Formats: sequence, structure tokens, C-alpha cells
Amino acid sequence: MAVPKAGLEPLVDLGVFLEPFGELVRRSESRETMERYATGLLADLGRKTAAGMGRALPGTNAQRLQEFLTNTEWDWREMNRLRIAHMLEHASVAGDGVLVVDDTGFAKKGRHSVGVARQYSGTLGRVDNCQVLVTAHYVDRVFDWPVTGRLYLPKSWTSEPERRTRAHVPPEVGFQTKGRIGLSLVDEGRAAGIESRAVVADPGYGDQASFLNGLEKRDLPYVVGVSRDTHFRLAEEVEADPGDGPPPPYSGRGRPRKPSKLEDRVETYEAVEILDALPEEAWQRVAWREGTKGPLVKMCARVRVFRTAARGKHLDTEAWLLGERPLPGHRGDRKYYLVHGLDGRGLADFLELAHVRWVVERFYQDAKGELGLDDYEGRLWHGFHRHVALVMLAHSFLTLRQTYAPHASSRAPPDGGETAVASPPSPARGFPPEG
Repeated sequence: MAVPKAGLEPLVDLGVFLEPFGELVRRSESRETMERYATGLLADLGRKTAAGMGRALPGTNAQRLQEFLTNTEWDWREMNRLRIAHMLEHASVAGDGVLVVDDTGFAKKGRHSVGVARQYSGTLGRVDNCQVLVTAHYVDRVFDWPVTGRLYLPKSWTSEPERRTRAHVPPEVGFQTKGRIGLSLVDEGRAAGIESRAVVADPGYGDQASFLNGLEKRDLPYVVGVSRDTHFRLAEEVEADPGDGPPPPYSGRGRPRKPSKLEDRVETYEAVEILDALPEEAWQRVAWREGTKGPLVKMCARVRVFRTAARGKHLDTEAWLLGERPLPGHRGDRKYYLVHGLDGRGLADFLELAHVRWVVERFYQDAKGELGLDDYEGRLWHGFHRHVALVMLAHSFLTLRQTYAPHASSRAPPDGGETAVASPPSPARGFPPEG
């Protein structure tokens, strides 16, 4: 089917998709502007700013599009909830999905855009002036789509009330770590009906004890990257520990001796030490999915460990420490993962889940390169999140495009002078089934 073009009238398939979201606004003019904004994000334009889309799209202008972001009354959180419900109905394998928590950075100049600061961004690979968006993304064996996102507000913003006021940051929004924001996004997804059998994240989240504690408190299994110097206790040493036994009778002199704690008796080791100490036969060749050039294969090993807290305090969380290294004669980095709550699954399943993160990296590339995720030029908290919600709406439309494709043939493509619409992203496939 030829990809239709965006003209004055809305694309039929896009109009069908947007119909339930019209409930978010009261006026028909606002519904029309929502359609124009979504069309602009899908259009083959350079920068997807309100000004750029207003110049290129018939039937609207920059002022209307900017007004829709900043002054029109509508709730971006409710847009996300409606979209999640729609995607669960049309683009999910029930009970098979995982949630990927990650973040991406947007380079910014100046200091007035909400959340901007000199901070580290993995996207930029350095400390720079930027904004950071934390997102949750749904992935199953067939589909993947964004769940929701939240701007990370650096600590420097909490001590500047005038700056917060100018950017319309809500009073209840204070400093939260990216891990805490990630947990809240997971909660939002689950409250909207997403059944997640695991949470996946990179070491930026796997190294945050509070993030892992929060997942365990929610009884959510996880597969997270960890740094090579993260400390663990070997499960076999913990289980072999005889305990300190009762203290001797108090003689009346000095302080009574207290039983020693397990953390004083059982050694901790860095992840790299644990995996390097394994015999060579513990490492196996594992293929987890087909790539463009054939099976993706790594050498893998796993060891049962216990997590440690600050100052080496012992935690009762038992998990698998998973190691990954290149095949002999191949180049590549060694990687380390912690897998909790997924006992009974094999190495291939562990590795497949660990590498599901590539899907969200592709989403960031598509959303920035095709849908203008990083093109918002406003400075306001709600304007930023509305733009993100609309980008996620446009991405979800592309994900579902084959569902709506039959409607598109009901009218001929409009005359020339319009703008081509982006093609749908490829769904994620090869995800390991349950069982």
C-alpha cells in the first residue's frame, strides 16, 4: 500500500486512531489542532517545532500549535492512560510483556528550559547542558511501544523557586532520582493495566539499591545491568556460614560480647572477581536471537549471589549474577547483569531479556529522528510533557498502522504539495515465550 500524504484533511486512518483522544478537549478547534500536531510529527519535515510545523502544514499555524501545548486545557497523563488502554487492546500479548526503564538526553542551550542543567547524559556520552527524560517502554514477543515518560528535575532546580515558577513546575514536584522516577513510571503502567513479568534496565538503574528495593517490594522480577565493581556475597558461602553461636557468659568485666553479624563473617566480592574466578567449563556459548547477520552469540556464565547494601550490609535478596563476554577470538566488552525472581529459566532466556534494551534505544532513535521528540523549544513543564505525550501518541499510531491500514484505501491520496508521512516502525520479534 502506498503511504498516503498529509494534506488539509486528516488522514483517514489517523482520524480513526485519534477519535477517542478527542474526549480530552472541549472544543472542536482543539481537536483539529491535536490532529494537525500529530500530523506534523508524522510528516517528513526537518525540525518538528510548533513554528516549523505551522509553516509547513495547511489548516493551522504556529500560534495555534503553541497554544495547544501551553494554554489549551487538557491532561497529558490522561492521554497516556487512554493510549495505554488502546495499545493493550490492540498491540500486546497478554501476560508476556516486560517494562524497560531507561532515559535519554536532549542537548539544550541556556538555563531557562525546564529541567536543563549541566549533567551527565548517556545519550550525549558526557556532562553537558541538557534535559533528561526517563521513560518506561512495553516490549513483548510481537509489539513494543512507549508507556510514559517524566522529565528528570536536577537538584539545582529545587533551590531556585523563581526558576521553577517561570517554568510552571508544579509545587508538589521535588527532586527524585532517576530510579525513583522509573519506579513511578512502572507504577503508572501497572495502574493502567499493563501486566509486566519483568523489569529491564541498564547499570544506571541496576546500581541504585533503592530502585532494586522498590522492584522487590512490588514483587516484580528484574534483569538489570550492574557495574563490574558491584559487591555481592556468594550464596554458597552464605549458606555454609555456621553462624556465630551464642556469646560466652558475661564475666562482669567490660562490655558483653554481642554475636557477630553475617556481614562481618562472610566476604564480599566484586562482580568481576566472582566471574573471573569461575572455571572455564562454567562458561557456555549462548545464542539468544537471530540478528541481521545470523545468530547473536556470547559466552555466558551465572552464579547465585546475595545483594549487599551500604557499608557491606547483608541483604536477604538472592539472585543470579550473569556474566557475558565475547566468543574466543572476538572483540567486545564484558557485561554484568543481576537477575531476580526468574528462577527456572535458562541462560538463553536471561540473555534475551538483558538485551531487550536495544528496543528502547531504537525507539529513541525513531522518536528523535522521525517524530521530533527532541525538537520542543518551549520552556514549560506541562508543555514539555504534552509534547512527549503527543510524540508517544504518534509512535503508537505507527505501531498500529497495519490495524488501521484498511481504512486508508477509502480515499485517494490528496493532490501534490503535501508532506509524506513516516513509515511504521518494525515490531520487536523473537522475545522468549513463557514456559
